[in-house]
Amino acid sequence: MRQLAVGKTMSKKKKQDIVLANVTFTGIADAGQAIGKTAEGQVVFATGVVPGDIADILVIKKRKGHITGMLRAINHYSADRVEPVCEHFGKCGGCKWQNLSYEAQLRHKTIVVTDALLRIGKVEVGEWQPIIPSEHIFFYRNKMEFAFSSKRWLTREEMNTQTSNEADVLGFHPVGGFDKVIDIHKCWLQEEPSNNLRNTVRDIALAQGLTFYNVREHHGFLRNLMLRITTTGEVMVLISFGEENVEQRTQFLDAVLAQLPEITTLVYCINPKMNDTMFDLEMHTYFGKGFVVEMLGEVRFQIGPKSFFQTNTRQGKALYDTVAEFAELKGDENVYDLYTGIGSIGLYLAQKCGKVVGIEEIPAAIEDAKINAALNQINNTDFYAGDVRAILTPAFAAQHGKPDLLITDPPRAGMHADVVKMLLELAAPRLIYVSCNPATQARDLQLLQEKYTVLKVRPTDMFPHTHHIENVALLALKSEWT
Repeated sequence: MRQLAVGKTMSKKKKQDIVLANVTFTGIADAGQAIGKTAEGQVVFATGVVPGDIADILVIKKRKGHITGMLRAINHYSADRVEPVCEHFGKCGGCKWQNLSYEAQLRHKTIVVTDALLRIGKVEVGEWQPIIPSEHIFFYRNKMEFAFSSKRWLTREEMNTQTSNEADVLGFHPVGGFDKVIDIHKCWLQEEPSNNLRNTVRDIALAQGLTFYNVREHHGFLRNLMLRITTTGEVMVLISFGEENVEQRTQFLDAVLAQLPEITTLVYCINPKMNDTMFDLEMHTYFGKGFVVEMLGEVRFQIGPKSFFQTNTRQGKALYDTVAEFAELKGDENVYDLYTGIGSIGLYLAQKCGKVVGIEEIPAAIEDAKINAALNQINNTDFYAGDVRAILTPAFAAQHGKPDLLITDPPRAGMHADVVKMLLELAAPRLIYVSCNPATQARDLQLLQEKYTVLKVRPTDMFPHTHHIENVALLALKSEWT
């Protein structure tokens, strides 16, 4: 048996921290990270810094091509830094860039789009149009979701004390804290009566001695709260209960209605599952009509508790106006609307074209689309539920006619390669690609360049203080474009 040398120990030597000095940050990336480089050219991602900062960074992970790190010290502050307005900034994870001026946010989001299309996609673009800024940079969301919890998130200072995290709170899960919640008293994302609704609901629950949900132990009466507030003045409140108790539920909901007369519809569900997802649960309308009505331009949309709808209504109109402008409809076109959701883009354009054919994977969304078509007395639409990859076939195109214009608005993952192949086969004269992920849009546009040229693109900022950006691209067949 091998023996240890005298004076040696079997314990592992503690790994020394590696700190990169004077990293210069120049751009934004996902999840609130800024991207920068060391003097030697190493690419570094870190949170807590903004473009323009020069900082010392503690290395957390080394990967091929880049380093992920944590802020140790800022040696030079960016001229684009601003003071965050929210007391919860840096904790709840909702507004990653409140400490970066809005002008700088728009500038860097534009860079994200151009970099994705030029560097990743090698896409040739005819015209780069300026980004559309959000009309409101605060209180712009029409939908918010909050969690009830019996465990409060402790600050770093509180963790070093004897402070208990046992508390009934209502707010957001912080990044990395699925089992705890930050108690939110003022959120800057949704306009009033949002804060009053949430704070009053919490006060009623505490006064009635109701239990808040414990994620680890999976028990508790109150679980989730969703608020929808429309520009038409309607207010929907959805409450998810972790367990059934008719007497407590009735007493609680009656008190909510009595103290919050601004509620136009109150809905609840019972969720005994291991996850918070509510889309597979039965919804019960306790008060009102069970939905709210929102307007995009001249089109009314009936939105239920499970409906998918643009979260920023005012910017949603700006986005759809871009689509309408790029479409240049004459009135007789056959339009395909892929990944149509509740039919919002298709219905927005329907009165300016001959026919709209929409496809969406989620059946409930297609039912909403049909309801909204009837609500607006729009009779030139056909909506189909199913995977675009499976439905969009040569036989489908033969049945509905070749599209004069094809609009695609896929999820963040972009389009499946088979869908791109089918689009090339359909060869619609014009194609509008709406994307919430410029990277996957760039990948798809690169494939579409086999037959199409990208005439122009226009980014739209739907979500200020986040890294998210929408981008609209107009394509035309090379064979028809002169």
